Amino acid sequence: MDVLLHPTYFPNIAHFVAMLQADHIVFETCDNYQKQTYRNRTSIYAANGKLDLNVPVVYSQRNRQLYRDVDIFNTENWQIQHLKSLESAYRTSPFYEFYIDDLIPLFEMETTSIMEFNLKCISRIFECLQLPFSYTTTERFDMNPKAILDARGLANSRKEIKQVFKPYAQVFDEKHGFISNLSILDLLFNEGPNTELYLEAQNLQL
Repeated sequence: MDVLLHPTYFPNIAHFVAMLQADHIVFETCDNYQKQTYRNRTSIYAANGKLDLNVPVVYSQRNRQLYRDVDIFNTENWQIQHLKSLESAYRTSPFYEFYIDDLIPLFEMETTSIMEFNLKCISRIFECLQLPFSYTTTERFDMNPKAILDARGLANSRKEIKQVFKPYAQVFDEKHGFISNLSILDLLFNEGPNTELYLEAQNLQL
């Protein structure tokens, strides 16, 4: 079945399970932007546990904006900060050195639209996994779409369904235990080429 998703920042494992197990990916591009979601946030496993990396955006709740019209607030050095956080968290992981050179350009490019940047991040992960990446986008907003798996709720961090996935080795799991459903980067740096098989074997809860 086709799946309908929001493009998010280095999507969590649930998003990637939905994408890899779908017949076709459709991204929602006609919705209003909402704060406190994974549209501009991803969660990694740092030395002190779960750490959220937030992309600052220019957004005002007074005037509703479409997600596709929201810009990144580039006066902050958020890209450098995120890259340093990834290095600190994953430099000892098995596949950090294998993939980081492919990811660094994302943190060096000039980018404005948060939606466009998220799509570039997703595309790069598919490249790292050596998988084809094709999708279509919505032409209008539909609250109750038919004949498609509506997984847009996966972007809502405030009402997140607790996704319990099969444990895999994580850098700091001896300190804090296994943390499920983190950014795809956590899985990629820890599992490397096995990432695709892991995602295909998981059961998604919606």
